[in-house]
Parts: sequence; structure tokens; C-alpha cells
Amino acid sequence: MANAVTTPGGPDRPRTVAHTLAASLHLHGVDRVFCVAGESYLPLLDALYDMPEVDVVTCRHEGSAAFMAVADAKLTGRAGVCLVSRGPGATNAAIAVHAAAEDATPLVLIVGDVPLAETDREPFQGIDLGRHLGGMAKAVWRLHEPAATAEFVARAVQVAESGTPGPVVIAVPEDVWSLPDPRAVPSRRTVHGASVPDRESSRRIQELLAEARRPLILAGARLEGPQGRRLLREVAEAHRIPVITSNKNQHLLPNRHPAFAGHLHNNTQPSQLAELERADLVLAVGTRLDTSTTGRRFPTPGPHQRLIHVHPDQARIGLFHQPTVGVAADPTAFLRELVDLPPSDPDGGREQWMADLHRIEEQKARWEPVESPDGVVFGAVVAALDELTNGEVTVVVDSGTFTSWTYRYLRFGEEGRLLGISSSSMGFAVGAAVSAALRGDRVPTVAVVGDGGFLMNGGELMTACARKLPVVYIVSNNNCYGTIRMHQDRHYPGRTIATGLANPDFAALAESFGALGLTVDSPAAVRPALAKALAAGGPVVVEIRTSLLHANPYRRITPPATENRTEEQREGGQGDAVA
Repeated sequence: MANAVTTPGGPDRPRTVAHTLAASLHLHGVDRVFCVAGESYLPLLDALYDMPEVDVVTCRHEGSAAFMAVADAKLTGRAGVCLVSRGPGATNAAIAVHAAAEDATPLVLIVGDVPLAETDREPFQGIDLGRHLGGMAKAVWRLHEPAATAEFVARAVQVAESGTPGPVVIAVPEDVWSLPDPRAVPSRRTVHGASVPDRESSRRIQELLAEARRPLILAGARLEGPQGRRLLREVAEAHRIPVITSNKNQHLLPNRHPAFAGHLHNNTQPSQLAELERADLVLAVGTRLDTSTTGRRFPTPGPHQRLIHVHPDQARIGLFHQPTVGVAADPTAFLRELVDLPPSDPDGGREQWMADLHRIEEQKARWEPVESPDGVVFGAVVAALDELTNGEVTVVVDSGTFTSWTYRYLRFGEEGRLLGISSSSMGFAVGAAVSAALRGDRVPTVAVVGDGGFLMNGGELMTACARKLPVVYIVSNNNCYGTIRMHQDRHYPGRTIATGLANPDFAALAESFGALGLTVDSPAAVRPALAKALAAGGPVVVEIRTSLLHANPYRRITPPATENRTEEQREGGQGDAVA
């Protein structure tokens, strides 16, 4: 039989669209997929049954399954893959499509769609995926012709990973999966060599570096990986240039390295930004200069501050920040060329500039114990984690103002890794920590998540338990949506509503899942609990009963006169004020 695939323990079967798609994914380097099983892609699951090379991770919600694929892509640098069913599955996964677009992360979402004959006829669980996801995805395609299956997969991976990476959606109608595929799976797509700056751009960059007294490297996610991180360090050392990282990429240079100048995020303080503004040259490498990193305010190219922007996608260069020199090139290849250039600071004149910026980071990261009457100040937790791991830890952050404690007091080491999403969507961390633990065993995996975020996708704790993964979940429980509460405090003082939370006993909940559950309600209990969790060797949930007044390291919440009135009170009754 010309188009047959041999299955373990069974007879040859004709190659179908499902078999070709599964084999094509594997051929393009996909070794793990995340899914919530659905009837509209059962043939694909059956094809994967015969492919032990591809790990199929069973998840509890399509939103977190797609988040896990996004996390996996960040960890590997390759397209993460998520499988979902039509309608409800695709809409649940949309939150991660949005996150992948915001973060320029390669994601391939494969949707089992309605049968061909039911298209545009108000089918059960039908949805127009092009209209629903087209504004976020780089491409949305619907496979009709079996012979195009391998081509669709190759194109999806190529588009998702190239230029400015992002999400691609492939919809396969339910009745197309089992159709015979008349073509063989093609060979792996051609991988082109890394692009480098042209000669004139290289000459101008050398001139700018030689002229700069206070240069600054702004390093982005495209430098992720051992090679990019090594070259970033070598360039900083060879040319005496301090390094600041883009949002959620704090780990790209060891934070104790004398060239480390900080991490740009939503809570980077004005005083630190003012120091960075003193730079006379900003070398932005591997970052799109996205809004969550720059706020459209930094860098500010002009007479006092020149900008060199190196990014693979020409369309991103000059989009919001006009560079002195813009280079559409591979960031790692660019750094490799820079390492080989003669040092641009032969007299050591930049030593003081580098030392000044690093001193700000060092002083900021020194934890001075703070006590609060309403719970543990979360900085004590992060400081203890830093001490116990020396920054050699993968930290997965969820959304919330409490994450600023992590950015401030955890100093990442050589093997350390910060994993988060710029869209700040709640519910990312619980599942993403599973992805991190599946990929790495060299350093501990710790998820830092709020009480609100944990309960959004807390079902993935069961995924961690099923896999017996050594994941530590640190739950900051202040019985509140703390970030929104802080905004209410600022804009509507004394009128708190819809932010107070009733929570379970998180430690008891963890025990019911089969994880170890620990509760911390005093500063003295923090370090012993974290030490026990890190040594446990399996899933652990550490509930920290944290201070709401100190939800953020830079701004206190003022206790209001009234708090979370009842429905009766909001309808007009006075009731008793709750302090």
C-alpha cells in the first residue's frame, strides 16, 4: 500500500490527514502538545497514540492548555502547540492567542472544526475562527484539501516562528481528519542562515559605540537561550556596557553581574528611569520595543540619546521609536559580530556609569524586614526564596501587583529563569509551571501566583499531581484582587467594591489534589516552609497569608472607612461599615 503507516501492534493502515498532521508536527521539532480532548479531533488523538515521541499533556481547561503551550514556546524557542475542539474550546483558548500576540511568542493552535457540510449553516458549536481570532493571530487557515496537510503544518510553524513571532491557527473540519492523504510527509523545511548587518550599518554602529560615554544595552526575548545569554554577557564585558532587560526578561543577564542595570516592567520606578535616561546611546537588541517594556517613553532617541535597534523583523524597526541605525538582523548573530570588534571603551571611561546603574539595582534588592498587622509582607517570601536558591530557580509569575516584589528582591543567577506574559492575564502561572517543570530539572520550578489567579486555572494543579512534578506554588492570599483594589484606593478612595474575595483553605485544597499543602501566617514561618517545599520532590502549595496594605513594594494601600458593602447596602440600606 503506497500511503501506509505502520502502527505498533496492529496492521498497516492508510495514511490519513490526522496521521500526516501528527507526523509533520514531529518532523518540525514538536515533541510535546497540550490539549483538552474533544470529539472534533479524535482522529488526531488516535494518530498521536502511535507516536510516543510526542508527549500529549492532558489539561483541565483550554485556556490554561494554550497558556502552557505559550510557556513551552518561551522555554524552547520553538512553536508551542495546543489542540482544542471547536467553538467552546477555541474561544477558551483565545486568551492565550492574545498573550502570544502581545509577547511575540510562536504558538500553533490546532482546532478540530465543524464538518465541511455544516459550514455557515449555524452548526452545533460553530464559530467563524477567522473573525474571532484573525485580529490577534498572524494567520488563520482552514484545511479543506488532504494533500495540503503537510504544507499547512510547515507554513504554520514557519510563520509562527519567523519575523516577529506570534500565533497561527489551523482549523481542520471534523470529517477531514479521516480522509486519505495522497502525499507523503515532506522533509523538514529549509532553515536559512542568520542575517547580519550590512557593512555600512556595521561601520556606523562602530562609530556610535566609540563616541558613546554612557551606552546602554536593552536586551529582549530574542536573546533567550544559552548562546544569546552568553553573548550578551561577553558583549557587556568586552565593551563595558551596562544591560537592562525588557519586560519579563530579567534573567537574560545574571542579576549579580556588575553590568546588570535592571529590568523594565510596569512598576519600574521613575527614579530609576531617570537614571536610564542619562544614556547617550541605547542599543536595543532582540526586543520589539513593545509598549509594556518602553511605555513609549524610553528610549527617547534625539540629540542626547541615540538608538540602535536590532530586530529580525524590518516592519517593527522605526514603528514607534525612530532609530539612528535600524538593523533587520538576527540578534544573536549581531552580538557575535560585536564580540569580535575591538573594545569600544579602551580607557575604561564607562566603569563609573556601569557601577552607578548596578548600584541602584543592588540597593533596591536589599530586603529590610517589614511587619504589617494584616499579614506577611510578600517581600519576605521573595527574599527567602532568593537566599535559598541563590537565584538559580525558574520563577513563573502570574498577574498582580504583588509580582513587583519578585522583580525587586529575587536576583536571577546563571541558570535562573523568569517566565511570564506581558499581557498580564490572570491564570497563567499554574499551568505554565507544569510546562517549566516538564522542560527542566536543573533548577527548581516555583510559581508565584495570587489567590485570584490561582483559582482561575487551579485545576492544572491536578496536571502537576498526575505527572508527579516538583513544582512549588506560592499563593499570595490577601483575600483580594489586589491590583484593582490599589487602583480603587487611588481613584475612588473609600468606595471599595467587587475586589474582596472569599477563599478556600489553599493548603487543604492542595492536599485533596494529592499535593503537599503548607500554610504560612507569620514572617518566622516563611523560610522553613519554603525550604520544606523546595526539598519535597513533588507538587507543593504554600499559602502565604499576605498583607493587603503592603500589596506592592512601592505604594501602600490605605485602609478604607468602608469595605465591600453587601448587596442590601448597595441598594440603599445603610448597614454597618466594615473596617
